Amino acid sequence: MREAIEQLKQITSEAETVVIGAGSGLSTSAGFTYSGERFEKYFSDFAVKYGFQDMYSGGFAPFASLEERWAYWSRYIMINRYIDPPKPVYNNILSLVRNKDYFVLTTNVDHCFQKAGFDKERLFYTQGDYGLFQCSEPCHQKTYDNEKQIRAMWEFRNEMKIPSELVPHCPVCGKPMSMNLRADDTFVTDEGWDQAATRYQRFIFSRLNSAAEKHFDFAFRQTSIIDVCADRASMQQFSETDVSENCCILRNKCNFMRH
Repeated sequence: MREAIEQLKQITSEAETVVIGAGSGLSTSAGFTYSGERFEKYFSDFAVKYGFQDMYSGGFAPFASLEERWAYWSRYIMINRYIDPPKPVYNNILSLVRNKDYFVLTTNVDHCFQKAGFDKERLFYTQGDYGLFQCSEPCHQKTYDNEKQIRAMWEFRNEMKIPSELVPHCPVCGKPMSMNLRADDTFVTDEGWDQAATRYQRFIFSRLNSAAEKHFDFAFRQTSIIDVCADRASMQQFSETDVSENCCILRNKCNFMRH
């Protein structure tokens, strides 16, 4: 493991361009665990009532009311979005790429990259953001910052429901709000999401040769989520490509690192 880490550091130091593809394991390594002691600390009361044993499963529980649902989700959002992770993993990664030509593609929704100081214009959060509400229908393609509302709900964290007046409703149609998370086909991709997607696509296209461009264009149109280097088989089409457990190097123009 130490050898792999040193190899990755060497690769990154030599690279001109770095694309970081990050999933949930990165936040787990930073201390954002969704089960065990951290789960028990914040959700033991809900665990007793509904029988789930981790935060993710709790998000699908059949809560008795909107007041109870948002009591759960406000705790969930507060500790995973508005409280910093206990370990400086993201800060350490930034120190490796701060002076590089980099871009971050992530399925994480906890905003840790931006909080660590990564350039917002070089981030694409494909799956949403715990810090945003959207209409549950949705009746329109817009998202809303939720920090003020979540902090108000957090004041009632020792109870299993929040006051009815704190339950968020859509300002357009009046129906309940939901989280801006890609859980189903109601996920809202607003103007900010579209702009980030465009920036990422342009970044890739402007830095890869024509063969690589065809690969990434196809992947982007088909899935909207590009986990760089995750599909080892698909990367074999490129010449002079080294594939290891943690990284893939396109020696012609760019280096890619993946957690």
